[in-house]
Amino acid sequence: MLTKQKGVDMAIQYRRPGKHGVLVSNLCLGTMNFGWHTDEKESFSIMDRALELGINFFDTADTYGWGGQQGDTEIIIGKWFAQGKGRRQAVVLATKVYNPVTRKENKPEPNTDGRSLSAMKIKKHCENSLQRLQTDWIDIYQMHHVDRECPWDEIWQAFGTLMYQGKVVYAGSSNFAAWDIATACQEAWKRNLTGLVSEQSIYNLLNRTIELEVIPACRYYGLGLIPWSPLAGGLLAGMKGKITAGRRTDANIKKTAEQKKDQLQKYQSLCEKIGEEPATVALAWLLHNPAVTAPIIGPRTVEQLERAIRATEITLDEEILQKLDEIFPGPGGEAPKAYAW
Repeated sequence: MLTKQKGVDMAIQYRRPGKHGVLVSNLCLGTMNFGWHTDEKESFSIMDRALELGINFFDTADTYGWGGQQGDTEIIIGKWFAQGKGRRQAVVLATKVYNPVTRKENKPEPNTDGRSLSAMKIKKHCENSLQRLQTDWIDIYQMHHVDRECPWDEIWQAFGTLMYQGKVVYAGSSNFAAWDIATACQEAWKRNLTGLVSEQSIYNLLNRTIELEVIPACRYYGLGLIPWSPLAGGLLAGMKGKITAGRRTDANIKKTAEQKKDQLQKYQSLCEKIGEEPATVALAWLLHNPAVTAPIIGPRTVEQLERAIRATEITLDEEILQKLDEIFPGPGGEAPKAYAW
């Protein structure tokens, strides 16, 4: 029972998100740690190395910057763009809108401080992100969460205007339910808009809920799937490894680790048997799924970035995939077959 080497020099490959034309690397560089666990200098080194390795897909959000102020992560990325000719053109850049962004220089303003997708908020937050990122356009502007109280007429009008102005190329979603994806796409098509190009959802061996409905919706409507938290906050990085909690509290991570102790121990043993790091196997498992465009990796160091590349160099055989299903059983397939018959 072994992993099969692909036998290629360049592990990074390029995929189209769903049925759309843009090509992105099969690993997406997540930047949540920039300005928080990773200082500006190391963040620059990570982005330099990512491009060298062939990673052209960078994900951020207007709210990132937990070590200082929200928006600081976009500022770091913007400085990096400004210091290297051609960097911006080489990157497919994704950021997000929905949550409030609190900065010292901003006065409280009800139309932009709340959680919403109003046309006013989308317009203002897009302009602020462009300024912080030091760029003229955003490749994939993602709705960080669904706003079911705001009409799609208003949301798509705002996105359509930004696209017409050349400030946004594609629209994406994050944390949408399957029926939100369906509604968003149908409403966009009625307006002769492309609709959603991608959905960013939590997806990993420990959390396979989206297999019920979100993945089938992505497949039907032609969206690329961009899994976040592919290592479940570090739980799938190995029992012996350091768990990184991210925004989640250490207490919650430790509680989950205790609840899933037997599963994680079996997983650790399987990875040791096949001779691969647990983090590598967790990423490779995602990459084997044709619905997945690119898992988001969030390295804190260049070394962590380079280690993540290993997942793109291997293929998990059917025996390993079956054992992973036994350790981490999913919801039983797609709805309604998973529970109706």
